[in-house]
Amino acid sequence: MFSTDEIRELFLSFFEKKGHTRVRSAPLVPESDPTLLFVNAGMVPFKNVFLGIEKRPYTRAVSCQKCLRVSGKHNDLESVGYTSRHHTFFEMLGNFSFGDYFKKQAIEYAWEFITQYLKLPEDKLYITVFEEDEETYRIWRDDIGLEEGRIWKRGEEDNFWQMGDTGPCGPSSEIHFDKGEGEEGERYLEVWNLVFMQYNRDEKGNLTPLPKPNIDTGMGLERIASVLQKTKTNYEIDIIRPIIAFGEELSQKRYGESFEVDVALRVIADHLRAITFAISDGVLPSNVGRGYVIRRILRRALRYAYKLGVQEPFLYRGIDLVVDIMKRAYPELETSLGFVKSVVKGEEEKFINTLKNAMPIVEEIIHKTLEEGRSSISGAQVFTLYDTYGFPLDMLEDIAREKGLYVDMKGFEEQMELQREKARKHFKIASKEVKPIYAHLKELGKTSQFVGYDQYQAETKVIAIIKDGQMVSELKEGEEGELVLEKTPFYAERGGQVGDKGFIRGEGAYFVVEDTQSPVEGVIIHTGKLIKGNLKVMDQVHAIIDRERREDIRRNHTATHLLHAVLRHVLGDHVRQAGSLVSDQYLRFDFTHYEALDWDKLSRIEELVNEHIRQNYEVSVEETDYTKAIKEGAIAIFEEKYSDRVRVITVGEVSKELCGGTHVRRTGDIGYFKIVSESSVGAGVRRIVAKTGRWAVEDAFREHRMLQELSISLGVKQEDIPDAIQRLERQLKEKEKEVARLKELLLEQMVQKQVKEELINGIRLYWGFFEDIDTEDLRSTADRIRSSSENCVVFFITKKGERLSTLLALSKNLVPKLSAKEMIKEVGKVLGGGGGGREDLAQGGGTNLQAVGKAIERLKDLIYTNKFTEV
Repeated sequence: MFSTDEIRELFLSFFEKKGHTRVRSAPLVPESDPTLLFVNAGMVPFKNVFLGIEKRPYTRAVSCQKCLRVSGKHNDLESVGYTSRHHTFFEMLGNFSFGDYFKKQAIEYAWEFITQYLKLPEDKLYITVFEEDEETYRIWRDDIGLEEGRIWKRGEEDNFWQMGDTGPCGPSSEIHFDKGEGEEGERYLEVWNLVFMQYNRDEKGNLTPLPKPNIDTGMGLERIASVLQKTKTNYEIDIIRPIIAFGEELSQKRYGESFEVDVALRVIADHLRAITFAISDGVLPSNVGRGYVIRRILRRALRYAYKLGVQEPFLYRGIDLVVDIMKRAYPELETSLGFVKSVVKGEEEKFINTLKNAMPIVEEIIHKTLEEGRSSISGAQVFTLYDTYGFPLDMLEDIAREKGLYVDMKGFEEQMELQREKARKHFKIASKEVKPIYAHLKELGKTSQFVGYDQYQAETKVIAIIKDGQMVSELKEGEEGELVLEKTPFYAERGGQVGDKGFIRGEGAYFVVEDTQSPVEGVIIHTGKLIKGNLKVMDQVHAIIDRERREDIRRNHTATHLLHAVLRHVLGDHVRQAGSLVSDQYLRFDFTHYEALDWDKLSRIEELVNEHIRQNYEVSVEETDYTKAIKEGAIAIFEEKYSDRVRVITVGEVSKELCGGTHVRRTGDIGYFKIVSESSVGAGVRRIVAKTGRWAVEDAFREHRMLQELSISLGVKQEDIPDAIQRLERQLKEKEKEVARLKELLLEQMVQKQVKEELINGIRLYWGFFEDIDTEDLRSTADRIRSSSENCVVFFITKKGERLSTLLALSKNLVPKLSAKEMIKEVGKVLGGGGGGREDLAQGGGTNLQAVGKAIERLKDLIYTNKFTEV
């Protein structure tokens, strides 16, 4: 029997022998839309290669790609655990051809591997092809020799593959394995999908042939392992069953004892794998985008564990097991193990506390729903509980049912769709869609040589001009446009460093460069305005960057590397860059850390960075192989795409990172480093904004002047300002308490004036009508009245706008005889509303303002006629 590790390695080795380059798995970074999260499966890392706008040093590749998928056409988070083979996290084996071999060879490779290496019986294999793809049909029939009855033609929905509404696409052919009758799930299991990438689909749906046809294949590792290991479902294979066992031990339940138990144990196992890999790759739980998806996955696992009777943090303990199982294929998991466990444990504790904290809010919502006479909890309220507090919907439905209410799921779904739409806008596309004009420039060879690492200016030539999205031969005075130069000193924005500004001067022409971008590898676009003269293609020009601005950027970029190193030193190795911006006036650095930094830590960090600056370390630059750089300890940033040759920036013994940006020659050139702010970006991600050089000095001077002015205003020395502010805060709190006491006194006096007292059949009734006072404010008065005497009923009506709210309270000795809950309902009917609550305290409401008098009389009748009122 093949182990999953053996299958993975066998696949990679097989295609290496066939001339394929083994490509490492890309990190779990979102493709485009977190609400349809299908991360890095199959073709995604190679999209630009298929389009012909990016080149690799190889034409054949093979990989085992980490994937995360939670919704969309092929998967839905809420169905994971209920089916036999769907997962949030899975591995995709794939071989790729970039303009090299095509259909026949791809099919022959697949058939050879699956029948000769994996030894699957041929009579158990069936093929599907796109109904219009006769070429593929003939290859399977004539070259492979399959009977026609085992080759099934399918429509576009099943056998035409594309990444989205637009982009690379083409017909596909799937290999299915016959699991036989009686197996769980479908009898015919798709194990391998061969996609013949021939076209690019535009926004109008038109198909145009790609420059070269490509091959993209995908074989689910878990699925093929299930077939080879002869398990009923994917969940019993060797890399998942031990995690099921972890859930069994935890819950004292047994896999197979019931469908409900099986679902819960599968969910726990699957989601443990997903959160381990996602958080290890820097996708941290939060309330937006991909972080929101990870939080949902984590909380879903906790919810199903709760059903098994597990009500304490436990997922973090299972991380060790997942890492132990998967570390041979993904050794980087061990590096981040401690951090992942701390994040997961923190999330678990937070969610358990959330349940405790959210329960009063749930009770308040139910209370108001009853008070307003409604029969359902609104969709907006349900969404708030689910989205903001993470409150499980099934738990909410159970609680509502006990109170005779139902949950407005239709309204909830409408709110969810609004949230999804916001998420789509928030994460429209991680990598900007390349405009056709830039891809065309690449095809024409209109690429630039960047000489800006060593030069601030260059004699060069205009090789292309773009105006209004079209290539033109000339740019006239006053016109805005984009220039492409033969060689350029202008750095194009990438890796967080902003693009250069400056000017390009020709004979009688002066073009101001406002931004520099590189939308396609090698194509550098200088965007700006021609403020003097004319410029034509092939004109000789002199390109000059804004030198002072570049120097500021260099200071900030090297300081960013120092900051990263110091953060890891002070906070721990779990710190990873989660985003950055290096501009001329400031730097912004996002990093993984799960708590705010106090003043002592920030001071320590700032002090160490400045110490490294004073040490005046040399900043060296080396070009080397990616693998060699990583082995030598260089840090790579997950969001960046690296080629096989990389640039390594080494700062003394302090820092070594892969980076394509511009840097100072020695750390002393930075001058001075000053932290401006530290804040939260999302759960588990902090942000530091800092300044260097002249901008940091200017900031320090401004703060000093501010302290001087504050010192004069408060009439104290600068060192005494904190004490003076604390004194003012104490005085303010005392005044606020006094105001609250006076407000309470005024309310008490108002109540005493307006509350009437009547004796009805031995029961003392206190009632009153108020305007613009919350029933919550009146509750303490009602409690005081009913606790001071027996045989007491307190009834208050308060008017706010066009609505009435009611409060009814009974003294304790009346509770066995009278029911506040039933009486408030009757009174509510008179007011055109309803009510509910406890036997001793209930609230309700209505809208019939003219019926207030009748409502009070109705209450008196209820007290007088109730057979339990004899005392």
